Amino acid sequence: MSSVKSLPHARKRQWGAEKRTQPLPTVHPRPSNRTITWSRVAIVLTVVFWAVYVVTTVIRQFIDGGRQDFRFTMEAIGYLVVVTFLTFSALMYLVAREGALQRFSKHVRVPRAELDRHFAENRSSITVLVPSYAEEPHVVRATLLSAALQEYPSIKVVLLLDDPPFPKQPSVLSRLEETRALADDISAMLAEPRDRFAAALADFEAQISSGALADDLAIDHAHALAEHYAFAARWLTDAGEQETLDDHVDLFFVEQVLGGLADELLLTGRAIATSVEEDAVLSADRIGQLYRRLAWTFDADLDVFERKRFASTSHEANKAMNLNAYIGLMGGQYTLAETPNGPALLPAAAGEPFDVSFADSDFLLTLDADSILLRDYCLRLVYFLQQPDNARVAVTQTPYSSFRGAATRIERLAAATTDIQHVLHQGMSHFGATFWVGANAVIRKVAIEDIVETEFVGGFEVKRYIQDRTVIEDTESSVDLGTHGWSLVNYPERLSYSATPPDFGSLVVQRRRWANGGLLILPKLWRQVRARKRRGEQVPMLELMLRVNYMASIAWASFGLVFLLAYPYDGRLLSPVVLLAALPYFLAMASDLRYAGYRRSDVLRIYGFNLIMLPVNLAGVLKSMQQALTGKKIPFVRTPKVKDRTAAPLLYVVAPFLIVAFSLFTLWRDVNAGNWGNAAFAGINAALASWAIVAYIGIGNALVDIWLGLIRPLYVPRAQPVAEKKTATDADALDWRSVLYHGHADAEVPMLEAVGARRRSAASVRPAPEAHDAHDAHDADVHHEEKKAA
Repeated sequence: MSSVKSLPHARKRQWGAEKRTQPLPTVHPRPSNRTITWSRVAIVLTVVFWAVYVVTTVIRQFIDGGRQDFRFTMEAIGYLVVVTFLTFSALMYLVAREGALQRFSKHVRVPRAELDRHFAENRSSITVLVPSYAEEPHVVRATLLSAALQEYPSIKVVLLLDDPPFPKQPSVLSRLEETRALADDISAMLAEPRDRFAAALADFEAQISSGALADDLAIDHAHALAEHYAFAARWLTDAGEQETLDDHVDLFFVEQVLGGLADELLLTGRAIATSVEEDAVLSADRIGQLYRRLAWTFDADLDVFERKRFASTSHEANKAMNLNAYIGLMGGQYTLAETPNGPALLPAAAGEPFDVSFADSDFLLTLDADSILLRDYCLRLVYFLQQPDNARVAVTQTPYSSFRGAATRIERLAAATTDIQHVLHQGMSHFGATFWVGANAVIRKVAIEDIVETEFVGGFEVKRYIQDRTVIEDTESSVDLGTHGWSLVNYPERLSYSATPPDFGSLVVQRRRWANGGLLILPKLWRQVRARKRRGEQVPMLELMLRVNYMASIAWASFGLVFLLAYPYDGRLLSPVVLLAALPYFLAMASDLRYAGYRRSDVLRIYGFNLIMLPVNLAGVLKSMQQALTGKKIPFVRTPKVKDRTAAPLLYVVAPFLIVAFSLFTLWRDVNAGNWGNAAFAGINAALASWAIVAYIGIGNALVDIWLGLIRPLYVPRAQPVAEKKTATDADALDWRSVLYHGHADAEVPMLEAVGARRRSAASVRPAPEAHDAHDAHDADVHHEEKKAA
């Protein structure tokens, strides 16, 4: 682009960051027969080497060694259990990978003309829901614009703002007002092409309805169409040149969303012009499809909804309830009733006057506020859902890929793991073991109406379509849908992209949340299996194994690695065969990294990265156990989105250093004992973890975070001023609105004291400037402290 404006807070690029900014191809290359064959060989070798280890090392020790003491017996059992679970996870990686290769080899992209023909006859509505909390406005704007520019017949884009609606801080209020204005700003931005193409389509359809479209007029329309497509391409190019380029995500948006759509429209316009030059007359149907394509691309209805403005909607602090609040209102008409806690949306009776209505929709698209869609995401995924064979598919998605060109080493490596997961999720679809990954998904609305749970809170109906019992709400909802006979499928293309945390502190928050909840959902999986068997369905063993591994592998891998790092197992249990069993996994991952545009050697960096993330994963698993024991729901903590670095908690900064220190101690101890196998393992762990600390945390950043973690407990929050207690003679003490609305809760408490208590209670739920949501207030404090720390 010729005109580039830079923001003042662009993140400084690190040495070793990613240079490539071009994303991978949308359609996966077709794998060769040789690649598929070797993927199957890797699976067989893993199983064979594990079996050989069990027979030649563990069992032989008991046969040849005669009587073994109790300690060796327990060590052998424990070591075998750990090795078996880790090998099982490696095996599931290889199985999912082989499934992905099978899908890529068979996938045939639907031609554009078929999509145009299909949607000329099938115009289902879709509503894009973008939940947002404390996001930077320019990040949300890119997401909304990528959704608004979808080439889809009838699309509504709703920004679900979850920020406290009345902040006192001027900077926070300014950001909130800028975010609120995004819908109107984007609508105004799209007005010129929208009006132009709507008028052109109306003129064409008027001629069609009058029967006046002769061949010469069809040629005139083809000329006009080519000019319209050229105009659309120029408009998008000009819009891209006016965009602010701050980082690699902004570059992706300009080049792939605006620029990619411009290139495709320009090419289509040239094709139309060429057809005229070659005296080929396009049919009236085809001309109409091409007119509608332009009109649909720039015709989106944008809106903003803030659930925390209303007393009748749930204010629970998580993304699931933000989505549920709006979905529960869809298709209804409501009157606004004023209450002391704010306005309430009350259902209006049929035929009665109403103040506000929420349109229903055939499909929903949930989209994180830091994610971006490519132009034909909606077309291709809804087309897939509308095929007769997919009538029972509830959710389809393209597991998101990472933005290329990361400015930090840790963002680059975290992006590599994201792109690997994209491949694995595709493979899980091959075996019917897909899970909904919440960054983006197209959902059949009638499917989630099957799993809705309804309760009444404070006299208002609250609907839960997406479960919020755990912080991985998409995984639990996947199990619920399967219980009701619905399936999920990943579309085998790269059509969506999402941001990766750029520093260690924000990555800690994200990965700790991901590790929390899988164990809690496992009982639901067993109930789903029983329900499917009662319906007469077969539940393939591979599907069940992949699902269990997806939900529980973080738990057993974390504890298993802790045992291997900490416990001095008898040297007789070690064998080169264990390494051979793990070798296919590491070779396959190295190959997958190369396939995704990274280096094969990144497999070692990922191992070191996993070592320093071990305390984070353990913390998430322990949180799941805590919730299982106490029944108390774990608060949802959003991944921080700040321009500056996010400070990491003290524990997660100190723990990696302890891992290195203990590994060095183990190395020294095993060398002295002549236990060379354990010594080699400890030495590798110490080296890779040390590299990970330097590369992904940074010694300077670690020292700062440790210092902040040590001094933070010394600070005491400033006490809020306490107002003098009013007496019964105070004429203005009686809040008559609260009395008439809430009534008298406790007859033993004097009326004015009860009213005061009600005021304090209502302040915690009414849309007040600061204490509107305890979790939001906590997040705001953390956000402020993290910015100061960085």
